[in-house]
Amino acid sequence: MKIICYIDGFNLYHGLRTKGWRKYYWLDLWALAECFLRPGQTLVEVVYCTTLIKNDPPDQQRQRDFINALQAHRNRLKVVYGHYLAKRVTCFRCGSQYTRHEEKMTDVNLACHLLTDAMDDRFDVALLVSGDSDLVPPVQIVRERWSTKRVIVLFPPNRQSDALKQAANGYLNIGEDKLKRCLLPPQVEVAPGKHVRRPPEWA
Repeated sequence: MKIICYIDGFNLYHGLRTKGWRKYYWLDLWALAECFLRPGQTLVEVVYCTTLIKNDPPDQQRQRDFINALQAHRNRLKVVYGHYLAKRVTCFRCGSQYTRHEEKMTDVNLACHLLTDAMDDRFDVALLVSGDSDLVPPVQIVRERWSTKRVIVLFPPNRQSDALKQAANGYLNIGEDKLKRCLLPPQVEVAPGKHVRRPPEWA
């Protein structure tokens, strides 16, 4: 039985962040998905949907190192990028304006890959790592159009959605016990003679 795991990168990140679990940012996403497999199931791909950070060089470098480590360590992990949209915001208290960058397209990219892979019969079960209710429509479409396929939602820490629970075939919570077992090695070779290391801020 073929399994593909679809990960909403920012939903997972913010779930870990609200728990104060920076030590789990250096996460082996493939190993995490494998924790939820049942006997007879094979993980064929992990689709990681995220957006590159802007205007913060230290965070940008940490994110690049993490993504490079993921792809070097797990070559069947696909990274799909969205983008940030600059938006002028007015403070309702003082009236001053400032620019805020909003992450866009992660949920759309995830939905497109989920539906395309269903059409191409690339999975029997989809694992969906997110607590974003915007993903209810594509989950419902998969269940309506392909009744033999199943969608299981894996809720990140501090992320829940009753609508997703109702739309999916089932759901589970990603607990700290799973996270502890699914960290990348402290140092990963990303090219011959070139290594990236877990950021000290994530220890």
